[in-house]
Amino acid sequence: MNKINELFGKRGDKKLLSLYFCAGCPTVEGTGDVIKAMEREGISMIEVGIPFSDPLADGPVIQSAGAMALRNGMTLGRLLTQLEDIRDEVNIPLVLMGYLNVIMHFGIENFCKACVKAGVSGFIIPDLPFKDYMEVVKPIADRYDLRVIMMITPETSEERIRFIDEHTDGFIYMVSSASITGAQQNFDEAKQEYFRRINAMNLRNPRMIGFGISNRQTLESAQANAAGAIIGSKFVTLLNETRSPEQALRQLYDALKK
Repeated sequence: MNKINELFGKRGDKKLLSLYFCAGCPTVEGTGDVIKAMEREGISMIEVGIPFSDPLADGPVIQSAGAMALRNGMTLGRLLTQLEDIRDEVNIPLVLMGYLNVIMHFGIENFCKACVKAGVSGFIIPDLPFKDYMEVVKPIADRYDLRVIMMITPETSEERIRFIDEHTDGFIYMVSSASITGAQQNFDEAKQEYFRRINAMNLRNPRMIGFGISNRQTLESAQANAAGAIIGSKFVTLLNETRSPEQALRQLYDALKK
């Protein structure tokens, strides 16, 4: 069974926590150490960013991390090799996050083959048009038992959300706002109403809420309205400051209690 489906199938009432980091930042050789530290510290699922020169959905923290990773020499091929080297040591799902240009340049079939070899369970392509997903990407990903995770935002129509729910598997990435990534101090009433509206739709797929989660209020709000939360910018900041995944994780857990 795909590890993403296994994770959600076995979670029961447990609220999941997934973290994002950009491969190659702060160091190009640190990918495996970051992933193994996350698993040891109880993270449920890991989203590994593929650095790209023009990341449209990302805020300044993740943009800066991507730029550093590229300067460090990180590439998609190098990342996949690093993941292959540790695949037997990692049991939780790994999800790659990257932009369409990089993945299509690699070749979608080659990418899917390499993902399986590297122990990757799925991937997110924020700028992938849904038509291209259905006609080009999904048939290939399905052959390799990979989950293509689609995003929804407060602006996504109910019709589109139900279509995504019908034609995807794994989980739906529920973006907390239509803005770029970045830590927020709270989720206001408009976001809470968005969460309630999606809850009322009784979707088939579980949902994970991401973008803006950095403290107790935003974490608890996300976990109360979905299967769990995804944290990116806050962890990337701490990892860059400490240059130690263990220390960054300790500081993150402390921040989530406040």
